[in-house]
Amino acid sequence: MIPAAPASMQPPQPERPAPPRWQALWRDAVRDPRELLELLGLSGTLPGLSDAAAAQFPLRVPRGFVARMRPGDARDPLLRQVLPLDAEMRPSPGFSLDAVGDGAARAGSGVIRKYQGRALLVSTGSCAINCRYCFRRHFPYAEEAAAAAGWREALELIRADPGIDEVILSGGDPWSLATHKLAEFTDALAGIAHVRRLRVHTRLPVVLPERVDADLLAWLSALPWPVAVVLHANHANEFDATVDAALGKLRHAGATLLNQAVLLKGVNDSVEALCALGERGYQAGVLPYYLHQLDRVQGAAHFEIDDATARQLHAGIAARLSGYLVPRLVREVAGDPGKRPL
Repeated sequence: MIPAAPASMQPPQPERPAPPRWQALWRDAVRDPRELLELLGLSGTLPGLSDAAAAQFPLRVPRGFVARMRPGDARDPLLRQVLPLDAEMRPSPGFSLDAVGDGAARAGSGVIRKYQGRALLVSTGSCAINCRYCFRRHFPYAEEAAAAAGWREALELIRADPGIDEVILSGGDPWSLATHKLAEFTDALAGIAHVRRLRVHTRLPVVLPERVDADLLAWLSALPWPVAVVLHANHANEFDATVDAALGKLRHAGATLLNQAVLLKGVNDSVEALCALGERGYQAGVLPYYLHQLDRVQGAAHFEIDDATARQLHAGIAARLSGYLVPRLVREVAGDPGKRPL
């Protein structure tokens, strides 16, 4: 037996590089539609690929999300959610720039008041991924961001209304903000006694799970309210081991995890796809919340499914899955006091 050399005589071990921070992965997102297609082994052009649509609403998709797409499949359900197409540029009667009445519900800079007891903050316009059906794809984020000027106007509005007991951080994606910026808001919010719940609407744990880092978890676990994290996944293939790990950390930090999906033609418009989504999400610790009918925003008409088909699909899920795995089928209608069941 040869004794090990003393530590002082052993050659120095090379330092392992630290894993890239989520900000670096964000910056490295794919922004060129042709690069995206080449990464998937598809031609640099596909029928319907639109430079005009990409100029109007740029492509952005993290490379980790691209890795979950099926190589060589031009109809991959994840690819379809992000690829800019000619169909976005066609005029569509009944589709508008503000499909859900955000403008009419504006209460202040970045603050939307639609439902009793709740204030929704459009925290930022930044997202790690640009979904082609996004109902806020035309939103004036430059003028409407609650995080601007240290959240001052949003906090003043919440403080002045004792009827607000739940605050919703939305966007864009609120978790695109640095954690210290989130803490700046919640530290101030903690001094408002009538706020009893916090909700976060985010797609980042699904599309960029590296965002769920030690700083975010420390912030989340220290919050003084029950916190619901409402995720957004539309297809079972959006989940993988990295997403599972991120969601496990969020649950351990005390968050209740819910998922809201959008019913999208060519993505999840089958009973099989919707059941797989509910089951895969539950496997990752997420309960189904809403299944939204498409918000009729300009540029998204090619994703729309009629209400009769939507009801048939929802009935098919209910016939196959346990009740806790069946989301509520709803539509958001401007001026309604809540989501409208279908």
